[in-house]
Amino acid sequence: MKVLIVVTHLLGTGHLARALNLARAYGAAGHKATVISGGMQAPQLNSDGVTLVQLPPLRSDGVDFARLIDKDGALAVTDVFDARRDMLINHLRALHPDILITELFPFGRRTLKAEFTALLKAAHDLPQRPLICASVRDILAPPSKPAKAALADELVARFYDAVLVHSDAELTPLDLSWPVSDALQPKLRYTGFVAPPAAAPHPQKLGADEIIVSAGGGDVGAYVFDTCLAAAERDPSRRWRLLLGGQNAVARSDALMQTAPANVVIEPARPEFRQMLYHAAASVSLCGYNTALDVLQSGVRAVFIPFDAGNEVEQGLRADALAQMTGINVLRNADLTPDSLLATLKTVLDSRPRAARSSGFDGAAMTVTLTEEMRATQQQGDTL
Repeated sequence: MKVLIVVTHLLGTGHLARALNLARAYGAAGHKATVISGGMQAPQLNSDGVTLVQLPPLRSDGVDFARLIDKDGALAVTDVFDARRDMLINHLRALHPDILITELFPFGRRTLKAEFTALLKAAHDLPQRPLICASVRDILAPPSKPAKAALADELVARFYDAVLVHSDAELTPLDLSWPVSDALQPKLRYTGFVAPPAAAPHPQKLGADEIIVSAGGGDVGAYVFDTCLAAAERDPSRRWRLLLGGQNAVARSDALMQTAPANVVIEPARPEFRQMLYHAAASVSLCGYNTALDVLQSGVRAVFIPFDAGNEVEQGLRADALAQMTGINVLRNADLTPDSLLATLKTVLDSRPRAARSSGFDGAAMTVTLTEEMRATQQQGDTL
């Protein structure tokens, strides 16, 4: 089958990483997957074996998702949105996919409603309509007003065959963060968590006994890095490694290293990050979807500092659920200081080891299986 996955990440890179994981799973099953990305380029992510198409990129103005910035740092204008919409529709018509998946929309990315809706209308107008699915993570940003949930219900009813929920229904059901209506419930399909296969430990044990600090693949997290630098000065006996993501990571890393304590290494995010976690003393990070899964798969002790700017609650809900496990603690931004971080680190470092988890991460393969079955049923219905 031909599969088209459309995603725009605006702050971090988690949505794009999940889309690439899904695309690789389709490729492994013998299908041809294309990912169209509308966010900023993220070269640190593995796109091997995936056809990746780049739209004129956009990002949010910090946590203001209603203000979109173009590649030059200017407020996006009509011409940019028109070019994105035309590229989307042209690629859809050229590919004529069997399956179309939109990442997060219509449960988010409402500022891009025009281009997504144009894409969905064009898909319905194809001679043979593809199976159309929305793809969402375990925890969504709860709608700030009932009209937003109603809009999602309306768009799902109008355009979609299913909503793929990439979580464990027992651990994080969608209604933990989203008002699931009676109309939406029958369209939910839980796949399990979407993660790449567990990484092997690093052959040179890179990161051994270090505090590895990360903040996802976007530009957020400066406050975490600043606090960790101050904490490292007070804890010279331990080695810290700060991995910076986002735009200009090389320049920012070089600048910070000029005044960093001797026990600190600061560098751009590394592709071996997941391998390094096996050897680390502990991880300090935000609690995005992919980072949380990395922590679970590696078994590393962890301090989660969930991102909560702009009234975001998604990461806090996820962190609280995971903190029920040994060796995982949550430190809120309101309580974040060098001393509180060192105290929380001591708690997790003194805790007993937690085994790496190996089950429940096959959501990509399950997504392939579910959509294969739904597409076959759809085609049988078309022939009746």
